[in-house]
Amino acid sequence: MRNDWIMDVLADLRVFAVSNDLPKLAEQLDDTAIIALTEIAAAEKRKAGDTYGYTAEKGINSGVA
Repeated sequence: MRNDWIMDVLADLRVFAVSNDLPKLAEQLDDTAIIALTEIAAAEKRKAGDTYGYTAEKGINSGVA
């Protein structure tokens, strides 16, 4: 995964938040990490050609995953 660095940054920010008694920020960073993982995985699937049945050239969505 080429984007591992962003997860490291989010983890470092979360450690900072916890260490500095910023629980709401730490919780938000947990949520942000989940979103980042989801979006990174989706982007990698798109790059690999896994388009969930969508053919951009023809504009067709076969509905097949």
